[in-house]
Amino acid sequence: MIATTPKPPYFAVIFTSVKSNIEKGYNDMAMKMVELAEQQPGYLGYESARNEIGITISY
Repeated sequence: MIATTPKPPYFAVIFTSVKSNIEKGYNDMAMKMVELAEQQPGYLGYESARNEIGITISY
């Protein structure tokens, strides 16, 4: 789902990752990053996509 954002200005934080053969703990860490982002003042939402390279954008 695409995040609903207000009229600018607002900020986006972009996280990228590269998929490896060792994925132990990846999902736990990804969820922790979302939890931390949600605690930030003004948090609006996030979007994420993954193939070989992952990208998450938090507004």
